Amino acid sequence: MAIPLKRYETMDIYILVSAVNMQLRDEFSSIEDLCKTHEIDQDKLVKRLKDGGFKYIKEQNQFK
Repeated sequence: MAIPLKRYETMDIYILVSAVNMQLRDEFSSIEDLCKTHEIDQDKLVKRLKDGGFKYIKEQNQFK
């Protein structure tokens, strides 16, 4: 079962990046699809992860 991302703003950053990357790998072909499905703001999610030291790599469809 996928971890719900609705509370991404307050989730532990390592749990968040793990959940996002797992879903990108297993369920979604892009960050846009993931955010649309979960009805979350893509810019805010990307900024939250960036502030935690992670950058989205489009070619790999994951945060590193």
